[in-house]
Amino acid sequence: MTDAARSRIYLSVIVVLLLVIAAMAYKFIVAGSTEKAQDGRVAILLEPGERALMLREMRAFVAGLQLMTNALSRDDMQDVAKIAREMGTARTHDVPLAMMGKLPLAFKTLAFSVHGGFDTIATDAEKIGKPKRTLAQLSDVLQKCVACHSAYQVKTATGSQR
Repeated sequence: MTDAARSRIYLSVIVVLLLVIAAMAYKFIVAGSTEKAQDGRVAILLEPGERALMLREMRAFVAGLQLMTNALSRDDMQDVAKIAREMGTARTHDVPLAMMGKLPLAFKTLAFSVHGGFDTIATDAEKIGKPKRTLAQLSDVLQKCVACHSAYQVKTATGSQR
């Protein structure tokens, strides 16, 4: 085998490996594990335990939102900050890497934005302490929640959904 033929083979192998890496990156970073749902939303396909984790986090958000609005009604900005911080970006470390790969990029972007919004609320509640400002920030976070629930549903292989 000539050096030119060997070089072409090596180059072909490198190209194929790069294509496989690019396809995997697209699947695990951009596309995730999804299908079109009957209602027009994007269905994110998760294992039952992963789906339970996601729904548990969403229920914790609803509970946290109730606690935050209660604290706002009492002008207790330190309590608002504490509750918001518990729902911030530190919470994203709870999500297993395998599950992250199943989430489409647009969903991840929205989710990180929501967590970041809670971090901002916590910081501003402590440092600025203006309930109306916090209420406006909370409205922005809730708008993202509405957008997410309008665009996505979570399914398992058996077809249960939310």
